[in-house]
Amino acid sequence: MAVKAIDWMNYLNTEKGIARFKGAEELARLLVWWGMEARYQPRTPEELVAEMDEAGVEATVICCVKMASYKQHKVIWETPYEEVVELMEKYPGRFIGFAGVNFFANITDELRDIETAVKKYGFKGVYLHTYGYGIPLNHRLCYPVYAKCEELGIPVSMQVGHSAERMPNEMGRPMHLDDVALDFPGLSIVGSHTGWPWCEEMIAIAWKHENVYMDISAHQPQYLEPNVVQFLKTRGRT
Repeated sequence: MAVKAIDWMNYLNTEKGIARFKGAEELARLLVWWGMEARYQPRTPEELVAEMDEAGVEATVICCVKMASYKQHKVIWETPYEEVVELMEKYPGRFIGFAGVNFFANITDELRDIETAVKKYGFKGVYLHTYGYGIPLNHRLCYPVYAKCEELGIPVSMQVGHSAERMPNEMGRPMHLDDVALDFPGLSIVGSHTGWPWCEEMIAIAWKHENVYMDISAHQPQYLEPNVVQFLKTRGRT
C-alpha cells in the first residue's frame, strides 16, 4: 500500500496551542511580519484531521518545542506533552509526538521526561530550538540529549540557519552539526528549514554524514534556494 505524505514538522494549532504562541510577544510579532494573522487561526482536532485528509497527509509530527527568550532568559513557548498525547490517542497513527528540551532546567529531569514521553506515550523523536538559550548545536549541554536519543533509537531534529525570532543566528549554523555527527554516528539528525542562509553548509553536512538529513519545512517550494533544489535532484536523493 502506498504511503501518503508525512508532514515532518508541525506545531499544535489548536485553540490552546495558538493562544500560547500569540501570548509570547517575540513570537506574535512574526505573524504580523509574515502577514499570517488572518490565516493562523485555531483548529479543532477534527478540523486538523480533515485538513490532513484533504491534503493527502497520512501523519503529522507535532513538536513540543520549548522555546526560550534570549533577552528574558526564560521559556516563552512550550507545548504540554499531555495535549499531544490526547491527540495521539484519539487519532492513532495520525499524530506523532516529538519531545522538547528546556536547557535552563535540570538536564537530568529533561532526559527523564524524554524517556517517559518515548517509552510510555509513544513519542518518536526530539526537537531542539537552541537560539533563545544562547548555545550552539554542538554545545556541551546538548550532548546528553543526543546521547539519550541515540540510546532510545529516536531521531533528533533541530532548527538550523537563521532565527526568524529576535535571537542570535549563530546558534543555528549548520556546520555545528559536523561535530555532533562525528561524535554520535548512530544518531539520526535532521536539520530543519534548509539552513538558510547557510544552505551550502547544511548541504555539505548532509552529504558528508549518512546519519544527517536536511528538511525544507517552513519554505514554500518557489522560495527554495537553487542550490537546495539542485541537491534534492542530484546528490541529495536517497
